[in-house]
Amino acid sequence: MNGVNLMVGRWFFAVIIMVAALIPLQSMAQSQSPEAMIRENVESLMGDLEGRKDYYANNLGELEALVDSNLDQVADFRYIGASVMGNYFRNATPEQRSRFADVFRQTLIDTYTRGLVTFDYDELRVLDAQQAQRYEDQASVAMEVVASNGQVYPVSYSLRLSNGEWRVVNVIVNGINLGLTFRNQFDQAMRDNNRDYDAVINGWSPEVGVEELEQGGDA
Repeated sequence: MNGVNLMVGRWFFAVIIMVAALIPLQSMAQSQSPEAMIRENVESLMGDLEGRKDYYANNLGELEALVDSNLDQVADFRYIGASVMGNYFRNATPEQRSRFADVFRQTLIDTYTRGLVTFDYDELRVLDAQQAQRYEDQASVAMEVVASNGQVYPVSYSLRLSNGEWRVVNVIVNGINLGLTFRNQFDQAMRDNNRDYDAVINGWSPEVGVEELEQGGDA
């Protein structure tokens, strides 16, 4: 995988996950479904970003601040960090666990900010037909990203209800489970660094290539 494709893959991932990053989940009453909430906010997000790519491209700091202020309201980074660390989480110190969650969060902020002004897409749409919610504290919302070349990428957000708030804990893009992908990358990094937690955390840089996303998976 060359550097250009790797960057495109990161930018593509950024646009997809950014839909969730700007949704104020904590403001949603439990009586409102995750689907209805996301549908409403996707429409608002598209309106806010319409025609402003050039502006944000020249004001990345402003866009990054917007992303930073919203991510904590949306994603459960402690939960995600523990999931990505997998079996290694048990032997990590509390400081290492906390630091990895912070590093993971910051890499996403940086990626989202550049992705929003780089990847060409025409539409973000929540599907009309959604799977029934099986558990009161878990939900999934299906949507599609339509690229400028007409390619349609299915996306599924996994959410969990924590302390009365819906939080995004995973995303599946075109059949590729990003949470599992990152967990495998963390595991490989631990093997490559002789189980040195600090080295892995300091060098963390999640990678999802555009070829992988385009080809899809079977998650």
